[in-house]
Amino acid sequence: MKKTKIKLLGISLLLLVMAFPSCTNDLSQAPESVNAIPGEQFFSTPESYKQNLAKLYAGFATSGQTAAGSPDISGIDEGESQYIRGFWLMQELTTDEAVIGWNDGTIKDLHSQTWTSLDRFITATFARFSFQIVNCNEFLRQTTDEKLASRGLDAGLIAEIKTYRAEARFLRALTYWHLIDMFGGGSLVTENSPSTFFYPEYATRAELYKFVDEELTAISSELKVPKTNEAYRVDQAAAWMLQAKLYMNAKVYIGTDNYAGAVPLITKVIGSGYALHTNYNQLFFADNDKNGAQNEFIFAIGFDGIHTQTYGGTTFLTHAAVGGSMNASEFGINGGWAGIRTTAAFVDKFTPNTTDTRGKFYTNGQTKEIKNIGSFTDGYAIQKFKNVDVNGKQGSDKAGNFSDSDFPIFRLADAYLMYAECAVRGAGGTLPTAVTYVNALRTRAKGATVTQGELTLNFILDERARELHWEGQRRTDLVRFGKFSGGSYLWPFKGGSAGGSPTQAFRDLFPIPATALASNNKLRQNPGY
Repeated sequence: MKKTKIKLLGISLLLLVMAFPSCTNDLSQAPESVNAIPGEQFFSTPESYKQNLAKLYAGFATSGQTAAGSPDISGIDEGESQYIRGFWLMQELTTDEAVIGWNDGTIKDLHSQTWTSLDRFITATFARFSFQIVNCNEFLRQTTDEKLASRGLDAGLIAEIKTYRAEARFLRALTYWHLIDMFGGGSLVTENSPSTFFYPEYATRAELYKFVDEELTAISSELKVPKTNEAYRVDQAAAWMLQAKLYMNAKVYIGTDNYAGAVPLITKVIGSGYALHTNYNQLFFADNDKNGAQNEFIFAIGFDGIHTQTYGGTTFLTHAAVGGSMNASEFGINGGWAGIRTTAAFVDKFTPNTTDTRGKFYTNGQTKEIKNIGSFTDGYAIQKFKNVDVNGKQGSDKAGNFSDSDFPIFRLADAYLMYAECAVRGAGGTLPTAVTYVNALRTRAKGATVTQGELTLNFILDERARELHWEGQRRTDLVRFGKFSGGSYLWPFKGGSAGGSPTQAFRDLFPIPATALASNNKLRQNPGY
């Protein structure tokens, strides 16, 4: 399924433009509309099943049914409601890896960890998660054995649809994991929940964890074996990776660590046929679907400058990171938005004059220290996502508005670091193998190799930042290591001060948005909000 072939077709009521906030904030049901089309009509042809599956994948990339200008969620800036952009803001702007110079609404509250349940960015992200889950549920309702039998489909297509269903369950599990990680508890709504209006019961974080764990176990055998599915579609390795992520954060989620449970899954991922790309920086270029990076991507969200036009995703990450004296054309775009930079705390994870290609900061005219977040030239710029190919040629949108660079959710390098972390924690694996994996990443990046004695938990956390920065990993990592809130690790503007100050532990979770609580009084607010 090439990204240029994704069909953005609707699924029943679910894919119509909705008011924001809406009833989907509590994962309850689809919005009402006089223009509603029965779901059956969207599954009237054999090819419609794959087209609707494509919409579920596209839900992570697009913000509406067509190009920018027709959003799924109304009442908020369309770009801000896009899945990857909202996810990224909450995972990165709350950490040492990124600040943004804009004054849009409450965005700077993310830096200072002073957000409230009224925060518009948190509310938009929660709504997008809800919308994605509802869409997956409807696809699963429309593809039961009974439904398929009643439509007279041939046996071969029915068998293929069973794989589609496993993929839809994976995509739903991925979103539920994001919900668990960021919001804790919430509503648990599945294809077996009522499709008419109802108020879902509250599910604890532990209950959601159990659901995702059981789903991943159930679908692993139903997904295609690693490296045999079409581009952008998940396989068994993606399910193993997600379940390993769940287990590695189990201490945070349910109070009992399960690093040992993660190791066999990580080992299977590493042995599943994916391979490190030889060039780190090319992983984030416009042609990362074909320059070799795709062999490292276990699951990536496809972006295309012509067919998935949105002001979120890698379009946002490319444009917003360019400003000051930076040359926008070198990034394959028509101009920078002068927004995102990084903090001195992240810069210091690389040695001065480093040869490590992962530390490619733009420093000309930029100060390392940030005195004024609103000034783009305060803070080094990160040159990670680029809308050019390996030859420097611009992506498919020749106007330079939208990016072709795909966004990696899971890649093999992360599995290497996960294995190393488990080994250092004494949960399984071997330290010599862990050193080999870490040094493979450092050698690729032209950094100095390390010895087994240097492989500590603090090193692993820093190495994860060096390797995975701006990929939506940092907040989760800092929470797992006990350094997100509190005072054990400070960075500029944490707690609202230029030098950083301690924050309260309840900030490890975001609040359930006030709009969701208002629409379903069965939900429970997280402590501290």
